[in-house]
Amino acid sequence: MMDYRETDPEFVERAEHFILEEVLKEPGQNLPDEIRYLAILATLLGCQGKEIYQEILPRALDGGLTSVMVKEVVYQAVDYLGIGRVMPFLTITNDVLTARGISLPLPAQAVTTLEDRLEKGAEAQAEIFGEHMKEAWKAGHINRWLAANCFGDYYTRGGLDLKQRELITFCFLAAQGGCEPQLTAHAKGNMNLGNDKEFLIRVVSQCLPYIGYPRSLNAINCVKKAAET
Repeated sequence: MMDYRETDPEFVERAEHFILEEVLKEPGQNLPDEIRYLAILATLLGCQGKEIYQEILPRALDGGLTSVMVKEVVYQAVDYLGIGRVMPFLTITNDVLTARGISLPLPAQAVTTLEDRLEKGAEAQAEIFGEHMKEAWKAGHINRWLAANCFGDYYTRGGLDLKQRELITFCFLAAQGGCEPQLTAHAKGNMNLGNDKEFLIRVVSQCLPYIGYPRSLNAINCVKKAAET
């Protein structure tokens, strides 16, 4: 890998100072390491930052994330980014875990079957967004897929709880941009589960170096809009 300290020393000086001194140490904007790394890894998936993901993943594993938690972030990303954008990250993740001596596949985390995934998915949607979501799947086949596949196949899995899953979904959406209606909805979903406005602003702050100011400011506007509803 290229040594950017040799080729771009001025850039590295300012980038590292901003991330490690300003962002990480900004009063009132810090997060526990586990939550910060969950958010950053999800953000890097969302913005397709493969090289930085590969660099940060070992730090995340050393900083408190388990291999199961990391795999769950990658798996859930498929529903928000598409399998075409996620597969390179699955390859990177497998390579990093294998290099650390972790045997694959990891312990199974699925708790639904092909027969009950729709029911369990609708229940997860209702827990996050309200009881009306138990019937939302009946609005059309995409809504049915959303309940069965996105929520039934992924949100119900072990490894991460619902608050953590809503957090990473927020990061997927904020990082890829162009999903502001969905981002606002999931900001509200986060708040319904206890990830309040101030928490989400801290998440955006810690992820800003990886997605830039425009998408970060858009995300904060979505958080503020969700807090008003």
